[in-house]
Amino acid sequence: MRKIGITFLTACLGGAVAIGSYKLIESRFENSLSLEDKQKVYFTNNPAAPVINSSTGSLDFTQAAAAVTPAVVHIKTTYNANDRGYSGRDQMQDLFEDFFGGRRRQQGPAMGSGSGVIISDDGYIVTNNHVVDDADKIDVVLPDKRSLSAKVIGSDANTDLALLKIEGSGFPVVKLGNSDDVRVGEWVLAVGYPFALNTTVTAGIVSAKGRQIGILDQGTEPGDDGRPQARTAIESFIQTDAAINRGNSGGALVNTKGELIGVNAAIASQSGSYEGYGFAIPINLAKKVLNDFKQFGSVRRGYIGINFTGLDAEQSKRLGVKEINGLYVNEVIPGGGAAQAGLKEGDIITKVEGNTILSPADLQERIGRLGPGDKVQLSYLRDGKTLSANVTLKGEESLRTANNTSGTAVENLGASFAPASESIKKKFKISSGVVVSNVKPGGYFDQLDLPKGTVITTVNGTSVYNSADVEKAIASGRNNMATISGITPDGMQIRYQFQVR
Repeated sequence: MRKIGITFLTACLGGAVAIGSYKLIESRFENSLSLEDKQKVYFTNNPAAPVINSSTGSLDFTQAAAAVTPAVVHIKTTYNANDRGYSGRDQMQDLFEDFFGGRRRQQGPAMGSGSGVIISDDGYIVTNNHVVDDADKIDVVLPDKRSLSAKVIGSDANTDLALLKIEGSGFPVVKLGNSDDVRVGEWVLAVGYPFALNTTVTAGIVSAKGRQIGILDQGTEPGDDGRPQARTAIESFIQTDAAINRGNSGGALVNTKGELIGVNAAIASQSGSYEGYGFAIPINLAKKVLNDFKQFGSVRRGYIGINFTGLDAEQSKRLGVKEINGLYVNEVIPGGGAAQAGLKEGDIITKVEGNTILSPADLQERIGRLGPGDKVQLSYLRDGKTLSANVTLKGEESLRTANNTSGTAVENLGASFAPASESIKKKFKISSGVVVSNVKPGGYFDQLDLPKGTVITTVNGTSVYNSADVEKAIASGRNNMATISGITPDGMQIRYQFQVR
């Protein structure tokens, strides 16, 4: 009998150890999964989760709303406003307040309000960077009225995304969709906490895709040396007319299947309240960013290594090219991926991974989904011929190092340059020159009232053909003096001399 008891006890202990070991391995395995893989596990293990077919035909959104609302949360933030001054970051926050609102300036701690979406059952939540940026305390209020403290896993101003984590398990989840499949005219729902009300669902259609509204770029601040920084913001918003207001920021934009296709981020409004158009960050871009947050704590961006101008009828005429779609390459960063793949100034990028580029957003969003070391196929025009190249993306540090080796003098001019096309040379009867493709406020060219489209033919007496030539010619000047000669768009000859600091 005693032997039977010992055998039984040994079996129980062995079973407990086995179960404990399994649970430990299972926990480590689940923590290593990407957020998208976590969702696959969740929905596989929860067959009772509703499978919703599109109800567009009958315009019945009740199933989608019922599936989504339990996982959309109210985010409350607290800021110890007296502990810091009114900084450039605060000004950036105010820009978003003009679109959505959220933070209220007052005596003592300031309060903020926004929305978020639970995307894994162990408590990962996606929201906007501007909802939680600089917050001293973040509370997440669930639809069942539970309030939990949250911590920021990662945030990124360039995409206006943030990933939060609350402790616990078994939370309801919104299924991630595919924003590439979203079509203009498709019915969508916006779910969030406008005006700090309880969960609110509104319906509308997708009005447009790939929208750029300039709100992320407005917060760009000078670097430590006072020079303007490269604008690395990615704006390729899904535009919708579903009603969204103050507090909806960070909430869900879902299709009629209840799948998350976007994270609400801004509205176009003169009053700060809904006036017809809202903008959401595509979920396919967010997936990459959020997984970077989870794995690294920050975004690992990949860069092509070019500066470019989006083409339209006006820009094409100014640059002297026939194409009105695509991206005109103003500058190729030495040592960058584009330079190594053979791209040159004056090339016109027309496709990325076989998809036609109609605006800068088409390229920025695609590249925003990739990281350093990834390859991307670009199609481009050069001298009327269509060429293609596989570009290996470089990391931010590599790009910064390459950037620091060139472009300083050109930056001081406050202008960007592109090689003059053959048609421009023929028009003005010149054999060399660069076209001013952009003029930065406050720079030398802005002070001289030199407009876009001006052709610079010589710098310090040297003919120039690209921005690298401009750089070298300025560097050769004595006593930091620069003499430029050229022709304005209306054909007037110009010559200026000034000191480059």
